[in-house]
Amino acid sequence: MIYRNGEILMEEIKSFEDLSLSSAVMKGISSLGFETPMPIQAKAIPIALEGKDIFGQAQTGTGKTAAFAIPILENIQPSGGIQSLIICPTRELAVQVSKEITRLSSAMNITVVPVYGGQSIAHQIRILKKKPEVVVGTPGRLLDHLNRKTLKLNTTSILVLDEADEMLDMGFLEDIQKIIEATPEDRQTMMFSATLPKQVTTLAKKFMKDPASVHIEKTGATVSLTEQRYYEVNSRQKVESLCRLLDVEYPEGGIIFCRTKQGTADLAKELLERGYTVDALHGDLSQRERDIAMNRFRTGASELLVATDVAARGLDISSVSHVINFDIPQDPDTYVHRIGRTGRAGKEGTAITLVTPREIKQLRFIENGIKKKISRSDIPTLSDAVEVRKEQLIRNIEQTLSEGVGDYKDTASRLLEDYDSIDLLSAALKIVDKDGRDIETAEIKSAKPEWIKLSIPVGRAHGLYPKKIVNEITKKSNLTPAQVGDIEIYDKDCYVEVPVDASDKVSSIFRNYKTKGSRRPKHPQGRSKKQSERRHK
Repeated sequence: MIYRNGEILMEEIKSFEDLSLSSAVMKGISSLGFETPMPIQAKAIPIALEGKDIFGQAQTGTGKTAAFAIPILENIQPSGGIQSLIICPTRELAVQVSKEITRLSSAMNITVVPVYGGQSIAHQIRILKKKPEVVVGTPGRLLDHLNRKTLKLNTTSILVLDEADEMLDMGFLEDIQKIIEATPEDRQTMMFSATLPKQVTTLAKKFMKDPASVHIEKTGATVSLTEQRYYEVNSRQKVESLCRLLDVEYPEGGIIFCRTKQGTADLAKELLERGYTVDALHGDLSQRERDIAMNRFRTGASELLVATDVAARGLDISSVSHVINFDIPQDPDTYVHRIGRTGRAGKEGTAITLVTPREIKQLRFIENGIKKKISRSDIPTLSDAVEVRKEQLIRNIEQTLSEGVGDYKDTASRLLEDYDSIDLLSAALKIVDKDGRDIETAEIKSAKPEWIKLSIPVGRAHGLYPKKIVNEITKKSNLTPAQVGDIEIYDKDCYVEVPVDASDKVSSIFRNYKTKGSRRPKHPQGRSKKQSERRHK
């Protein structure tokens, strides 16, 4: 291996052949269709093969599962007991990781077992008795097996903590520490995290030995194939705006993110009532309900999945064409994590964020964090939606023609004897169109800025009057006079209504305002004192 300043040179790992892997592992890589290593793989695999501990920062969708799975498989000894333990935050991620390692090991005689809550513990005990080489599990269920003494980790040589930040956010710190303490001290440890909160770095320092740092930029592979747009929407018409977008976008598979469990359930219910095929995914669902929802979405039985951030962790679905942020994410990391669900495996994707006027500042915060401007778009019109529906009908007809119309030709011939062909086809299209969901016909009103009444610590005693306040604001900001609302002015302070997103700017204008002394100004000619003290929009 060639290092520079202690770090492996990623550009020198151009193919998996450069890693000198065993033929069995190379067969597994080929079976998955991998051609060249992704950045996290090119950086992490050579270091891991040297037996070093790794502390990696990478988002979901960047290929990190293979980054730790390939070194594990290179060092595995068939029938050697449990040699590798991978801890994951959710059942979905544990199953996903287990499946990928199983596929990578297709040419090897080893067993990979997922262990998680919601599955029969008796079944898991029977499998663990057979001493599988690799165990992938969630913290709670792994600790349960350790307490029952049905899981022994004394032969574990490689430990992986996948999405460590999520496990700590979910309150698994104590469980994770107990699990790690049950493994040999001379093990190799790899920890991967999308973010690096203090708890994660503390855990790394406590349980890792001089780990090599592997960092993948947040805005890399996760979002490179994803078109990002935002729509400024009226806060009272978010659902209508979403439906209009769905009518025009026609997602082949869309995940809609909400901030809360209740919001997720409410939105899914509303979309169902409007004729969309949709399932909800949130923390209040039983494991069986989650499995049903995920299976329906994977098989295309439902076109939309409404989910919370935590419930969506570990979802491995390659056919997601759209990610829609119904509720704007709270930080840039969450934004990247969400939109990383689309634009995967070389496919293009679309990420849409609905933003109310009050949330524009939050959007700018996200843009600064991801170092990318998100393009603004206008909500489509009703005529746009109608045109898209017509095009969809044409595609459906053409698809049916390509598949063959069978016995319907005789019926069509009989109808053509009595009716005009254009009228007949129009009637057929009308019937077909009724089978689909209704188009959102509401008049979508433009998003008006939400207003705030600012308290400003200057007033008449400082030489101010309403017109001068308006002049100061418009001269030193991008606001127009029409965007300055009611003004209430008193001796030493005043109240001014302005759009929420301009509040900081307006406050700063008057924060260091140079006062004119305590003398009251003369009132503008032709105005009474009362008129000058209050201004309405």
